[in-house]
Amino acid sequence: MAQPDGKKIFFENLSGAGKAIAVLTSGGDAQGMNAAVRAVVRMGLYVGAKVYFIHEGYQGMVDGGDNIREATWESVSSMLQVGGTVIGSARCKEFRTHEGRLKAAHNLVQRGITNLCVIGGDGSLTGANLFREEWSGLLAELVEQGVIEADAVQKYSALHIVGMVGSIDNDFCGTDMTIGTDSALHRIIEVVDAIMTTAQSHQRTFVLEVMGRHCGYLALVSALACGADWVLIPEMPPEDGWEEKMCQKLSANRAGKKRLNIIIVAEGAIDRNNKPITTDNIKNLVVKCLGFDTRVTILGHVQRGGTPSAFDRILASRMGVEAVLALLETTANTPACVVSLCGNQSVRLPLMECVQMVSTKVQKAMDEKRFEEAVKLRGRYNSIHHIHIVSNFNVAVLNVGAPAAGMNAAVRSAVRVGISEGHKMFAVSDGFEGFYKGQVSNEIKWGDVGGWTGQGGSLLGTKRTLPAKHVDKIAEQIRKHNINALLVIGGFEAFECLLQLYEARAAYEEFCIPMCMLPATISNNVPGTDLSIGADTALNAIVETCDRIKQSASGTKRRVFIIETMGGYCGYLATVGGLAAGADAAYIYEEPFDIRDLQANVEHLTEKMKTSIQRGLVLRNENSSENYTTDFIYQLYTEEGKGVFDCRKNVLGHMQQGGAPSPFDRNFGTKISAKAMQWISKKLVDTFRQGRVFANSEDSCCLLGMRRRALVFQPVVQLKQESDFVHRIPKEQWWLKLRPLMKILAKYKTSYDVSDSGQLEHVDRNRPKESDASVAM
Repeated sequence: MAQPDGKKIFFENLSGAGKAIAVLTSGGDAQGMNAAVRAVVRMGLYVGAKVYFIHEGYQGMVDGGDNIREATWESVSSMLQVGGTVIGSARCKEFRTHEGRLKAAHNLVQRGITNLCVIGGDGSLTGANLFREEWSGLLAELVEQGVIEADAVQKYSALHIVGMVGSIDNDFCGTDMTIGTDSALHRIIEVVDAIMTTAQSHQRTFVLEVMGRHCGYLALVSALACGADWVLIPEMPPEDGWEEKMCQKLSANRAGKKRLNIIIVAEGAIDRNNKPITTDNIKNLVVKCLGFDTRVTILGHVQRGGTPSAFDRILASRMGVEAVLALLETTANTPACVVSLCGNQSVRLPLMECVQMVSTKVQKAMDEKRFEEAVKLRGRYNSIHHIHIVSNFNVAVLNVGAPAAGMNAAVRSAVRVGISEGHKMFAVSDGFEGFYKGQVSNEIKWGDVGGWTGQGGSLLGTKRTLPAKHVDKIAEQIRKHNINALLVIGGFEAFECLLQLYEARAAYEEFCIPMCMLPATISNNVPGTDLSIGADTALNAIVETCDRIKQSASGTKRRVFIIETMGGYCGYLATVGGLAAGADAAYIYEEPFDIRDLQANVEHLTEKMKTSIQRGLVLRNENSSENYTTDFIYQLYTEEGKGVFDCRKNVLGHMQQGGAPSPFDRNFGTKISAKAMQWISKKLVDTFRQGRVFANSEDSCCLLGMRRRALVFQPVVQLKQESDFVHRIPKEQWWLKLRPLMKILAKYKTSYDVSDSGQLEHVDRNRPKESDASVAM
């Protein structure tokens, strides 16, 4: 196969033949670990390596025997949706001793294993690195004892280590998200949403304790996701006198007719004197000072439980494949690395640099009460810097296009950040159709958006109407309400709307104001961004449904399900949903297919059905082909699979648009909306001249999107060239590179482009100024 633009194609260039890779999970369990194990096993087998499970973590490595078993393709089937770790995890005191590591080395050498993939926290990864450093000495000792042959020292001279971080706390420096964090947030938000209904019924205050002994990520992000009144985390101890301020805040909220209060506390929360702040302390304080009916809920290990979210399955699958690539490319001089996520990109970081950042620098800063430095070292708690406004401005916010979960969180964030920066905020109902009809609120206040974060759909209302035919009436409304800036939240239609308003500036000065768009669509088909608000919720709906459908076949042998997803002409949901659900194929518009491809897929499934694989899953994007419809594919599979498997079909439909937004969408919407309002504030100040706002440059009409590692403001007129307006998709889409990965994990032989794989970097690398790019907040 030709290699375009000098890109290397993995299957032709690299081989794992003769190599042995072992995978283990260690320390605390985390949802998504099984997806990582599955990816390591299948990618390892794909390249021709032998792959081994090490059961019960380091304890299994020390004990050897049946704890170290060779893995097959089928041995990781049906584990993608299972929480925890099916190969087991255990604390191992013996591995901390020299004698224990000597036994472990002997057990690995006996099987020719010199490549180790460790999924765990910083303690597990530190132990792996020590084992690697001692490896040659351990082998020499085994030779002296006569346990192994002398030539084994040369043959197995180096132990290669690659780590993946599995930790619900997200407490590892160097990665934006660790495996299990997003799923833990799902568990927390499910509980908080349920508690809020009973709290509202009885006018109660609830104090919730979430995990996080040394890291407050879960507490902070869940507080943002549910609109909590107060949050306490280890890295940001409250200022002295916080008790009085908190009680004043709670009291003010009740006075504002809010019937409940939510306080979220990380289990490791402390005050400025390093004294623990417990849930009981807070309950007693609220009861004593305010007399509110107060309850405490400690979530505990429920946060570790349940099925992994779509995000964690995709993250773990990508990281597992990246870990195998890293092991194959390593040399004797390559330091042990950890596979990480930066924005939307895989990176490799020196393992010990990351561990030292956590265990030494962060902890030392906290012990010495240098809390601001600890926050910077964490790299995830990005504060919002307020801009001094010379006078009040009027900013309008509206939703355009189909509803997407997370839109309401984005509106709430925009309104409250806008108010805090001195603006008057106006809400427009029903998109640009409502705008030209005059459906503009007088002014939307702080309390008007209370409780919006967890609401699905669009509370403002949204329409697909484009403004081109009504620019005169919209301009009139802008004049009438003296609107100085626009924030538009929506999908491809919103992008087209901003283009039309930009082009109308020549005829209407009213549109010479700062305008910003936030991508919000389940289809994830907006140019200029890797991710859109709402797509994660839709993916979770698809994955949950696929899990249930597959479970329904547990008592039925050899059955294939054909699932139709939404997305218009964009195959994001079908592809990424297929990767997360363990699909055998996903048919999309961007990758044309014909009857020969369909026949090949049927034959492939037939071969798999002859082994222990008893269920098949095929996804089809709704507009993938005009002629190869879902019914046609269902009938073809039914006919060709006769005698081997039977078939069922399911059209998921609008359930993908509904439901409460996922933690990811709540926080992604909250974050990018806050960032957009900061941008709008700056543009308003910069373009305010002689008593009016006048902005007509390209960079005053932008889309804010995630591009690889960074959140970037991009002029919509420049994105015009990147767009296919006929099919309403970007001309280039990053997720197409995941399609070979999905095929590999489904046992197809295909080429895999590694031009975008992670490269070894330093943990203290400089990020782009606009990055602030932790995708889940």
